[in-house]
Amino acid sequence: MELVNPVLIGGTVAITLFFGVLVALRIGRAIGDRAIARYGSIGSTIGSLEAAVFALLGLMIAFTFSGALTRFDTRRAQVVQEANAIGTAWMRLDLVPAAAQPKLRDTFRAYVDTRIATYRKLPDLRAALTEVERSKQLQGEIWAQAVDALQLPKARADAAILLLPALNEMFDVTTTRLAATQLHPPLIIYAMLIGLAIAAALLAGYQSAGEKGYAWIHKIAFATIVALTVYVIFEIEYPRLGLVRIDGIDHLLVDVRAGMK
Repeated sequence: MELVNPVLIGGTVAITLFFGVLVALRIGRAIGDRAIARYGSIGSTIGSLEAAVFALLGLMIAFTFSGALTRFDTRRAQVVQEANAIGTAWMRLDLVPAAAQPKLRDTFRAYVDTRIATYRKLPDLRAALTEVERSKQLQGEIWAQAVDALQLPKARADAAILLLPALNEMFDVTTTRLAATQLHPPLIIYAMLIGLAIAAALLAGYQSAGEKGYAWIHKIAFATIVALTVYVIFEIEYPRLGLVRIDGIDHLLVDVRAGMK
């Protein structure tokens, strides 16, 4: 998990991009007006260049948006995976001797509590990371207690074969979910997206040279759409840290915890 909130950065980028697009539109028009004053026209190729840049900008937005949505759905699926893994491991605690179960189950409940708290405390990243460290400690305790319980005289012969892999899968999911929070496109992708938006605005402003008046409503609408799209991409790419949330799916973990009587 990042200690700096990327959604706040995304908001800053979106606001900067909004004004950057407006400035680029104005600069492009000014350059176009100078070209008309000097040469009498702005050339016949600018329209095709503008179309090519806008097409590339559209592709970049589409691919970035699609990738963010894919990772968003993957993170929701991982919550289901962890809930299933915890539920399976909890049921298999019945395989250890009865004398060892109370302590092991108490530790297990504390572990599930930390897993729920980890994501409830977001967007407080430091508090969430503290819960992650706590859950790692409890993983070690659960494993040690389970191994000790399986060595008791009354332990079933097949208990280790069934319980330990279930615990291992439960622990592995936490690593998978933590890694998923760090899987994002390279920064060069966002830089290229922003650069293309500015370039497209510059060409659009140049193309509008010579027109009577200055249609601010169209310029502001274009800048708003581009900036808002980039901001939404950041929101989807970093759920739980902004307006886009996947907290609703966490009820599966809560339901599993509620069933641990």
